[in-house]
Amino acid sequence: MKDSGIVEHFQQRPPQAAYPGRDGRGSGLRRFIGGSPAAVFLRLLFLSVLVGAVLAMLGLTPERLFWHAYETIRALFDLGFETLHDFGRWILAGAVIVVPIWLISRLFAAR
Repeated sequence: MKDSGIVEHFQQRPPQAAYPGRDGRGSGLRRFIGGSPAAVFLRLLFLSVLVGAVLAMLGLTPERLFWHAYETIRALFDLGFETLHDFGRWILAGAVIVVPIWLISRLFAAR
C-alpha cells in the first residue's frame, strides 16, 4: 500500500476559508434566498408595495383574488366530472347497441 498519495492529497488542500459556504457565516442561507436576508427583505417589501398599489388601482383585493382562484379550480373540477359523466353515458348508450349485436354474432358463429 502506498500511504504517501493519501497524505499528499490532504496536504495539498487549501485552507477551509477558501471554500465558499464552509466558513459558518450562513452563506448557504444567502445562496438559497439570493443575497443577504436584509437586502432580500427590503426588495420583497418594495415589490409587495408596488404590486399592492397596482392591484388597488385595479380594484382587486386579496379576498377577490383567492375567491377567483377557488372558483376557477372548482369550475375545472366540475368540467372534468361533467366530462366523465358524459363519457359514461356515451359508453352506456353505445353498449346498448354493441353488446346485443356482439352477442347475436357470437351465437350465430357458434352454430
